[in-house]
Amino acid sequence: MNLSDTNINRGDRAVCVFSGGIDSTTLLYHLLDRGVETAAISFDYGQRHKKELEYAARTCAKLNVDHKIVDISSVQGLIGKNALTDPSVAVPAGHYEADTMKATVVPNRNMIFLAIGGGWAVAEKVDLLAVAVHSGDHAIYPDCRPEFIDAFGEALRAGNDHQVFVYAPFVNMSKGEIVTEGARLGVDFTQTWSCYEGAEKPCGVCGTCVERQEALDSLA
Repeated sequence: MNLSDTNINRGDRAVCVFSGGIDSTTLLYHLLDRGVETAAISFDYGQRHKKELEYAARTCAKLNVDHKIVDISSVQGLIGKNALTDPSVAVPAGHYEADTMKATVVPNRNMIFLAIGGGWAVAEKVDLLAVAVHSGDHAIYPDCRPEFIDAFGEALRAGNDHQVFVYAPFVNMSKGEIVTEGARLGVDFTQTWSCYEGAEKPCGVCGTCVERQEALDSLA
């Protein structure tokens, strides 16, 4: 009941875990399109691509969505060496399916995000905690897989009197399918940020840049 078969209804309320990338931006539009009253939560976890938070803030301002950016950067020293939070670890180039992409795994990242987002959702007594994990992440990121999302949803409900359901409608969709949905909803993909490098312009060669371009090319 946590995944795409979770029923959502006009008038429901949701907290959306929101990075400012293609997937979470499409999810935000998806929720609003269905009449779900949505607030967004983003995280500064010491990521080198903190630029994504600027895009998240702009999108929420444009859509008039309540947006919280939570500073949890103090956890950076506790989550080991990885390419997203440790400047000494290079961001690998190539496709997500390459073994080198494991350098981008941030231990327990989605558990941390969902736990904090879930706390806000319970406190506000909303109906849904929405997250944009998708099938393209399954090979490298265990916390993007359906079994993790299901298990977290059960734990969230078991640990709280107010019942919040995890909504992950893209969990079995490809990036290309998400882009197709985003295009249908009118998402301006130029106002999303994906690159792990976080420089002035996207690097074009890291795993997320490669996957993003492949998905956008599929629209042609």
